[in-house]
Amino acid sequence: MQKIKTALLSYGMSGKVFHAPFLDIHEGFELLGSWERSKKLIQEDYPYVKSYASLDELLADDVDLVIVNTPVGTHYEYAKKVLLAGKHAVVEKAFTTTAAEAKELAKIAKEKGLKLAVFQNRRWDSDFKTVKKVIDDGLLGDLVEAEFHFDRYNPLLSPKAHKETANDGAGVLKDLGPHIIDQAVSLFGCPKAVFGDIRVTRENSVVDDWIDLTLFYSNFRVRLKAGFFVREANPAYTLHGKKGSFLKPRGDVQEDDLKVGKKPNLDSWGTEDENLQGLLHTEIDGKIVREKIPTLQGNYFSFFDGVYDSIANDKKEPVTADEGVKVMQVIEAAIASNAQQKVIGIS
Repeated sequence: MQKIKTALLSYGMSGKVFHAPFLDIHEGFELLGSWERSKKLIQEDYPYVKSYASLDELLADDVDLVIVNTPVGTHYEYAKKVLLAGKHAVVEKAFTTTAAEAKELAKIAKEKGLKLAVFQNRRWDSDFKTVKKVIDDGLLGDLVEAEFHFDRYNPLLSPKAHKETANDGAGVLKDLGPHIIDQAVSLFGCPKAVFGDIRVTRENSVVDDWIDLTLFYSNFRVRLKAGFFVREANPAYTLHGKKGSFLKPRGDVQEDDLKVGKKPNLDSWGTEDENLQGLLHTEIDGKIVREKIPTLQGNYFSFFDGVYDSIANDKKEPVTADEGVKVMQVIEAAIASNAQQKVIGIS
């Protein structure tokens, strides 16, 4: 099996939790190491890898794939340098800070024949996979409305300076927002227009921490919300169609398990508690049904499977750069909408 030699651009939370564990167990990847600026931590977990002192040193090594998992404001600069060095790339969300930057990266990758994927791991959350199956199976009929939430209760500012200082990559719209925007776009495509309400709610915060977006599709609407003052959670997913409804709480366990050092496996990994099953209330074959629906298994491993297949077998990336462009277009439309207090079209 071809080994794809892979390096990370940082070994903070995302590198340690979301990338290295999967790259390490996947037989198609060889984890070479990470660029580490101050703290040298990766060799404590993976003694056989390298700690690179600079991006240039990393790119000079025999690397096939680079994971750009640095702060959002650096994504465009670093990803462009990676692509121009002839390396494939996976870029964390938010993909870039502007749609123009996203389009340029997509253009460079295409011209150079390189694979460029956006790390939207939440497509492989157990809860979202279950929502997708309910829609794909036609259990709700024609959709009328959907509402996705990514809410937390956390009034304190983050200790990470790049998250709480005014910069183009900061704020919940480009942090939690890309997760639910991408989920909507992956299900329904790019909306025709967006209305965005963006607020600051935490004391002493200088970045947005509450969003309420309405995505306009031809025959239905999708509402996306995220905020830090939700002590009692709403359903993460609420969908209403002409035949029925589906309500699903957020229940994916992968992030929490990874944070406490659990290693991913292909058997029981990503299995939700049965108490978090979604409620389906609909009509099936002329009969009204109101029942809990078993939750599908979540597995971020599938994203890395897709990346491997795209590079080794020239398949489409699991989340393409063009899809990343669409998410950035929605974000830009939301920012313009909030500023102008009107619906903004997307061409």
